[in-house]
Amino acid sequence: MNTTAQNNAVLNMSFARDEAGGITVLNLFFVMVLAIFAGVAIDMAKLTQARTKLQVAADTAAHAALYTRDTTDAATAKSTAIDIAHDIMPTSTYGDVLRVENISFGTWDRDNETFTHNPGSRAAVFVVADRLSANANPVTSFLMQFVGFDNWDVVTPSVFETYRPTCLREGLVAEDVVDFQSGNNYFNGFCIHSNTYVSLNQNNDFESGTIVSMPEMGDLDLPASGFESNSGLQDALREGRTRLRILSRLTDIMDGMTDSTSRYYRDFVTSSTPIAISKTGVGNGRNVDVADLTPGRVHNITCTNPNGQLTFEGATFSDVVIITNCVTQMSNGTAWEDATVIITNTGIDTVKTPSGFRIGRDDGCADGGGVQLLTFGSISGASGLEMYGSQIIALGDVEFTAQNNGIEGASIVAGGTISVTSGSDFAFCGGGMGNTFQAEYFRLAT
Repeated sequence: MNTTAQNNAVLNMSFARDEAGGITVLNLFFVMVLAIFAGVAIDMAKLTQARTKLQVAADTAAHAALYTRDTTDAATAKSTAIDIAHDIMPTSTYGDVLRVENISFGTWDRDNETFTHNPGSRAAVFVVADRLSANANPVTSFLMQFVGFDNWDVVTPSVFETYRPTCLREGLVAEDVVDFQSGNNYFNGFCIHSNTYVSLNQNNDFESGTIVSMPEMGDLDLPASGFESNSGLQDALREGRTRLRILSRLTDIMDGMTDSTSRYYRDFVTSSTPIAISKTGVGNGRNVDVADLTPGRVHNITCTNPNGQLTFEGATFSDVVIITNCVTQMSNGTAWEDATVIITNTGIDTVKTPSGFRIGRDDGCADGGGVQLLTFGSISGASGLEMYGSQIIALGDVEFTAQNNGIEGASIVAGGTISVTSGSDFAFCGGGMGNTFQAEYFRLAT
């Protein structure tokens, strides 16, 4: 072999073995792979962001729908929800993310996590917000479109439901201070709540399962003996604040007494037309007895004198609604069953109750027999209150003295303070409170 051929052979072998520049080709593969991953990451982040925003719109719209449905018709509630959704995601940018057919009212089963459609219900709402190719508003891809993924359909459901806080179903709840003195007993399930703070003296006993709550537990007012003289209190303490929505409903409740379509209308009322009591002098220092009232009817009793006093004779009044602007006095022996009493007078001590006053039928927490006593002012009561499956709501203060040992199924809500002195027992029913007036609260179910 000549020298030239030998040199060429050596060069060819060297070239074949030369790895210089090979990394450049490998880098091309790495760059392509990284570009794909980057594209996936960017598009996934965009998809997650779009889904999150759509979920916020669905949740907000569902809350608005149920909140509005509480006081209006279903069509208005749905319209409100759609407006809210479009405020969050304008149609000019995101298309139509929520439509009437995607909003449904019904009931929610928390145990089984199932929604049942019922157009007339105010208990729950099911909302579906979406961005779909069929509606020309899908979530478009950024880089994935180069490998065939042009867009994604995104659907976000939301369910909101109503609920009633435990303390407002049965318990003592006040916007201002709840003040108890000594020697009171609170049994399993009973609840005490103040949006300010709770004040206790000593020798109060809290059975396991009771609740004592306020915004800041550090504000709890105790004597020097502290928890040692209030058995079970430390375990009962909770922190929280509750908006007392029912206090703003008193006028609506009163109007509902003569509106057969109202949720507040009483089932024992046989006619929505009220009766004006015409007995001479009633409402200006005279008395009303059972014979003056017609069972199954609403009675309007008006005092021309704003300080005029209306006194109910010592008897059991039942199956009636009373609406009066008078300062109201209950005589000794007065009791109420299956009745609603509304006092619109806004003064101090607009309702005065005697020792042993009873509201509600002592029926072992059975359904029926309950009473709702509402006042735009304050209530002052003597000792020995008996309260069975009944409710007291006052825009002002509620005060009762000692030995209230007949408390079994009681809801007391005050816009001012609640004050109870000593020697009382507070028992929890858990039932038989079906006729009490309640305002709904709203929470995300799923």
